[in-house]
Amino acid sequence: MPGPLANMAAAFRVPDLRKRILFVLSMFGVFVIGLHIPIPHVNRDAMERLVSGGALLGLFDIFSGGAFRRFSILAMSITPYINASIIFQLLGVAVPSIARVAKEGESGRKKISQWTRYLTVALALLQGTGICLMLRRTQPDPVIETGGFGLIPIVVTLAAGTCFL
Repeated sequence: MPGPLANMAAAFRVPDLRKRILFVLSMFGVFVIGLHIPIPHVNRDAMERLVSGGALLGLFDIFSGGAFRRFSILAMSITPYINASIIFQLLGVAVPSIARVAKEGESGRKKISQWTRYLTVALALLQGTGICLMLRRTQPDPVIETGGFGLIPIVVTLAAGTCFL
């Protein structure tokens, strides 16, 4: 019975599989780099203390792979996409017109995939706004006051990080 290293060597001999494995490994590298790119207008020390002291924020930090504690551009990770996918799966059962589109074969799946991406952007903006407003009401407040439109760059950066993934 071959060992794990022999299995990996065999997987790398298949060109398509090798390409997929290298893509996944490179995306892990991109994610690790993205963990260290900070969001503007956020006090990292206050954020670290806040996440360390709260059970709910600590759980969200686990789901984001540690990006929430650092409040990096990838702080929301792929949670808006997962939420959008679940919403469309439920709508596919509840709404007959969406169920018909889903049964159209490959073109229907492409349409629903495109709708899911649009909903992901909307949810990322909504969830980013919710996170920023929640953080504004905590002590210590990690969001640095920048004027009336100060939350906009933070929300847009959070949404862009989600869309990048």
